[in-house]
Amino acid sequence: MTWLKQQVLRALRFLFSDKLARRLACLLSRGLVNHLRGEATNGLLQLLLGTMDTAFLLVGSYRANIVGFRATYQFRTDDGAVVAVVRFADGDMTYEHAGTANADATVDFKSAAAMRRFLFSAHQDILESLKLDEVHVHGNLNYVYKFAFLARDLECRILGNA
Repeated sequence: MTWLKQQVLRALRFLFSDKLARRLACLLSRGLVNHLRGEATNGLLQLLLGTMDTAFLLVGSYRANIVGFRATYQFRTDDGAVVAVVRFADGDMTYEHAGTANADATVDFKSAAAMRRFLFSAHQDILESLKLDEVHVHGNLNYVYKFAFLARDLECRILGNA
């Protein structure tokens, strides 16, 4: 999301009720919804992060999940096609498509399909993904659970289940 778009949404979010903000976030997240219903590709993480960023800007009840939360995540696929760093600080989220050596948690996925199963499976069994050797986690596993919760909560919100 561009800096200008972020600033506009930040300014407008006070005009929306939580319900209206959630509907707007749903409209802006159609790409992720279509991706979740179709085949997993390397674009999944980029769509997820963009949608999370928009939802955090607009939906106060979703943003409440990161108030006071500080963490840095690094996500990678084994083939190097997907690399992203996500930072949470001061009730805000930023992300970039680059690597870092200073992540609180690094998650390596075997494939985009493994990423989707890890973040969006109905049971969201992180330990099962680890057992199947689809995912490798370095760092604090509690942070990984937190991110998985945020992804699943977002999915419920944009698909109308929350």
